[in-house]
Amino acid sequence: MEQKLYIWLRWGVLVALLALAAIGAAEVAVARLSRGRLFASVGEVPARPAALVLGTGQFLRNGAPNPYFYNRVHAAAALWRAGKVAAFVVSGDNSRKDYNEPEAMRDALIAEGVPAEVIYLDYAGFRTLDSVVRMHEIFGQRVFTIVSQEFHNRRAVVLAQACGLDAVAFNADEVQVGGMMRVWVRERLARVKLFLDLAFGKRPKFLGERIEIETDNTK
Repeated sequence: MEQKLYIWLRWGVLVALLALAAIGAAEVAVARLSRGRLFASVGEVPARPAALVLGTGQFLRNGAPNPYFYNRVHAAAALWRAGKVAAFVVSGDNSRKDYNEPEAMRDALIAEGVPAEVIYLDYAGFRTLDSVVRMHEIFGQRVFTIVSQEFHNRRAVVLAQACGLDAVAFNADEVQVGGMMRVWVRERLARVKLFLDLAFGKRPKFLGERIEIETDNTK
């Protein structure tokens, strides 16, 4: 019995060390590959035809407004007001009839003064990978700006580069709420999964017909 316990402990330690090594390697790779592609100031963001706004829920589980959602909307609207983009793709989850991230983001952007006609909805942005790949394969954009929080943007621009796309990112304001450790751990695991998905050629859950984006609109 003691011998078996010892063997299991050895395997447990080995697995833990491998997991830590994978997390560390993914962290270094994401930091290096995203360097120079993230911007915190609207004035520094290069003008691009369109922006991809990555989705999240409008409300938290307790019913309170989700600051991640509203900070992304504010950042996207700031790009529009500065003339940095001509159109938006709001990409998120609409897997249930009572949950619609893209429409919520569209309505919030309109409330910020962005014209409805320059906002395109991607209902199948279930994951960051889906949103980024669909930005090119469905909406025809190879050069674009991504809008989310910095931690998310780093992973997204690395994914875009791996797909042969020219993406930069504008960082929405960070959020200080409860559960930050959970968010941090989840992001570290997501970065490892990013490279596993790329290694195994993971594809979006859905594609579909092409949608033409008009990017000649001006303010």
